[in-house]
Amino acid sequence: MSSSNPALVAAATAKPHRLAGFGVLTFVLLCMGHFAIDLSSAALGGLQPVLRDRFGISLTQAGILGGVFVFSASLLQPLYGWLADRTGSRLFTVLSPLLASSAIALLRFAPDYFTIMALVFVAGVGIAAFHPQGTSLAVRGVEYKRGRAMAAFISSGTLGFAIGPSFYAALVTTFGFESLPWSILPGAIGTLLLWIYLPRDLQPVGDRASRGGSWEPIRRVWKPITLLFLLVFIRSTVQVTFAQLLPLYLNVERSMSLVMGNYLVSAYLVCGAMGGFLGGTLADRFGGKRVILWSMLGTTPCLLVFFLTNGWLSALGLCLGGAVLLFTIPVNVLMAQELAPSQTATVSSLMMGFAWGVAGLLFVPLTGWLADHIGMHDALMLLLVFPLLGAVVTTRLPNTLEEQRRM
Repeated sequence: MSSSNPALVAAATAKPHRLAGFGVLTFVLLCMGHFAIDLSSAALGGLQPVLRDRFGISLTQAGILGGVFVFSASLLQPLYGWLADRTGSRLFTVLSPLLASSAIALLRFAPDYFTIMALVFVAGVGIAAFHPQGTSLAVRGVEYKRGRAMAAFISSGTLGFAIGPSFYAALVTTFGFESLPWSILPGAIGTLLLWIYLPRDLQPVGDRASRGGSWEPIRRVWKPITLLFLLVFIRSTVQVTFAQLLPLYLNVERSMSLVMGNYLVSAYLVCGAMGGFLGGTLADRFGGKRVILWSMLGTTPCLLVFFLTNGWLSALGLCLGGAVLLFTIPVNVLMAQELAPSQTATVSSLMMGFAWGVAGLLFVPLTGWLADHIGMHDALMLLLVFPLLGAVVTTRLPNTLEEQRRM
């Protein structure tokens, strides 16, 4: 890595090289699988207003559901990342889309709140199992423009997450809650294609004697890894809480219909997908630390426009805030992978799932509780202090990979 490009490996003219069996088709299928799995990830947020009306759950209970989902889908990811590095089995990636979409489809038959909670937990297991290994495989063998490759993979998932609220809202609004079992189709198709085409041998050529699943390489770089984790936690506090509660906020506080509210949420998340792709591309050119700082400084002003205005200006602030907030997703992941290249699934799970999970487990229920006492508007707006704290933390990041490893 050159000193002018501290976070990501880049070369403007060279073509990416992939290891045996990992070509364009594999990359596209992994992106499709990521799209399907994150479509299921958005189900709970999109269905919260329906579940609230159907089962009479409170805002606090809605927050608890979100916390259970985040725990299952995110906090358990390091376990699956460690197992994926240890075993090399492709089943973590292949079966997960079907498992997650099946659990969401079965919500149609849930008799009570506690059954919903159990199904939400199972859906989270599928989501947690996919992300560490899928993220590791997405850039396997890519030597150049890794930021762009990672950004494309992550943006495919963010796009699924963006479409998810509108997909589920339109399905149950148009055809009734009884139609929810049809939502299994994207996950089933994703699993089928991955089963057929994903290479069965996931061990890199020339590295078959090595085995992952060791925490020692991560312990050697614990200081920069901790800083990167803290930055992801700060971003995720806003990201995951908004994703879970924004549909409900638009319905309760701004009197939007279920469909219109989820259309706006989808627009916000689509802009986030575009922001993630842009952030990875910018990091290839300007470096990861600089992109993270831009993201942290730019998020709060944009989202304040959303909360303090109405109409098209408010919607614009929300969409811009989503784009700027998600600049950092591919950047953080690749910076962590480069610090511990032999444990890519494990560090990916720490940077994506575990940090997301800790933030969600703490702040989704807390924000729901605050919303019951001070209103959703003020409760959500209080979260905007976190990106400003993130800007301060970003200044502590070293400028180059070599400096990070010497911390």
